[in-house]
Amino acid sequence: MSVGIPAGPVTILGAGLAGSEAAWQLASRGVRVRLVEMKPARRSPAHRLDSPAELVCSNSLRSDNPENAVGLAHEELRRAGSLVLRIADQTRVPAGDALAVDRERFSRRVEQALRAHPGIELVSEEALALPGPPGPAIVATGPLTSDTLAADIAGVAGDRLYFYDAIAPIVAADSVDVSIAFHASRWGKGDGDDYLNLPFDKDQYHAFVQALLEGQKVQPHAFEQPRYFDGCLPIEVMAERGVDCLAFGPMKPVGLTDPRTGRRPFAVVQLRKEDVAGTAYNLVGFQTRLTWPEQERIFRTIPGLAKVEFLRLGQVHRNTFLNSPALLSPDLSLKARPHLFFAGQITGVEGYVESVASGLYTAHAVLARLTARPFSPPPPGTALGALFAHVTGTAHPPGHEYQPSNVTFGLFPPLEERVKKHDRRTKLLERARATFGAWVAQLPPALVDPLQADGLAGPSHSCPTGQP
Repeated sequence: MSVGIPAGPVTILGAGLAGSEAAWQLASRGVRVRLVEMKPARRSPAHRLDSPAELVCSNSLRSDNPENAVGLAHEELRRAGSLVLRIADQTRVPAGDALAVDRERFSRRVEQALRAHPGIELVSEEALALPGPPGPAIVATGPLTSDTLAADIAGVAGDRLYFYDAIAPIVAADSVDVSIAFHASRWGKGDGDDYLNLPFDKDQYHAFVQALLEGQKVQPHAFEQPRYFDGCLPIEVMAERGVDCLAFGPMKPVGLTDPRTGRRPFAVVQLRKEDVAGTAYNLVGFQTRLTWPEQERIFRTIPGLAKVEFLRLGQVHRNTFLNSPALLSPDLSLKARPHLFFAGQITGVEGYVESVASGLYTAHAVLARLTARPFSPPPPGTALGALFAHVTGTAHPPGHEYQPSNVTFGLFPPLEERVKKHDRRTKLLERARATFGAWVAQLPPALVDPLQADGLAGPSHSCPTGQP
C-alpha cells in the first residue's frame, strides 16, 4: 500500500517520546514532517540534554516482562514497528527485567534517526501558539508545556486543561476481602454496587492516621512546589491538620451501616468503580505523596485490603493535561479544532511507554485522515487499545472523573468467559496477542527505513547490553 505525500508537511510540536515516535511513523510512510522542539534554546525545568526524547531516569521504560501490562505494551510497540522501542533495545543496560537504557546514548540515537530521515525537518524553536488550519498538526508538548503555549491551549480547552495532578490508587476488585468490605452508597442513594466500603473502628482509624503521619513522602522538585486545592489535598496533609480531619473528610462514615455490626463505622474508606465492568476500584480521596513502597505497606493496613493487588499507586505532581474524553475525538483530534491532534502526556497518559504508544496511535490517526481512510484504533483488549479506551472515555461509566493513567490490567475490558482468578491474567494476555496481530496487519507498511540504510539499526531487543 502506498501513501501519497500531502502538499504541506504535518507539523508536530514537541520532540519528546510521543513527538519523536509520531514523526517517525508518519515520515516512514511518505508523509513530510516538520518537528518543532524548543530545545536547546529553551528547556523545561526537568530537562538537561539538548537532544530529543530525553528520559529523566534510566529505568523510565519500566518492566520488560511480557506477563505484565507495561511489558505487554513494550511487546505491542515492537510489533507495530516503534522507533523508540527499537532504540531503547539497542541502548539498554543490565537491569533485571526492566528496560533500562543509557539515557544520553538513547537520546542521541533517536536524534540521529530523526535527522537521517529525508522526510523529517527538525526545527529548533519554541512554539508560542497552536498551529492554524488546514493542518493537520500534532501537539505533543508534554506535562511541562511552556506557559505561553499552555495559555493558547487553555483558550480552546477552558477549564478542562489542568496543571496539577492528584491521583489516587486503584486496586483490583477481586483482591479486596469481601468478608470485610460491603457494597453501599451513603443513605442508600444511587446504585448500591457503585461503592465498596472498608470500615474502621476507633483504634484502627487512629493507628492508620499515625501511619500516614510517619510514612515517608516523595519530596517535590523545585519547579513543582505543591499548590494544593482544598478539594484534592493529599491524605497525609489532611492528617497533619488534625487527627479527626480524615474522619470528617474523605473517610466520613455518615449514611453507612456496617452489615456485620448493624452500626455506623467510626470511619470508612470508600472504593469507587473505575470501569463499567467493576474489575477495578479507586480509593476515593486518597491522592498522596507517600512513596510507593509506603503506600503499599500503609494501605494494606486498611480493613479488607491486607492482600490487595494495586493496579496503580497514588501521586501528586505538576502536570499539564487535558480532560481528553470531553475534548478529544476517538482519533485524539480536538473536537473544537479537528485539524489539531494531541499526543503524549498532555492527553493524560502517564509514563514514557504510554507516551510512545500515544505518538504511534496519533500518527496512524493522522495518516488515516490524510488518506481519507477510517481510523481503526487498536482493539480495547490489547494494552494499547485499553489505554486509549481510557483516554478517549469509551471505557468509562457515566460521570467518571477523568484522571491520567499508566497502562494497567485494570483498564482492560473483562473476559467474555468466566475463568478462575489465577488464570485471568494468562487469558487477558492470550486475547491481547491474538487481537493485536490483526490490527498491526492492517497498518500501512513503512516505505523507507533509514535506520537500516545508515547502519543505525543496531542489535535486536534480545541483546542484554545494548552495545552499538
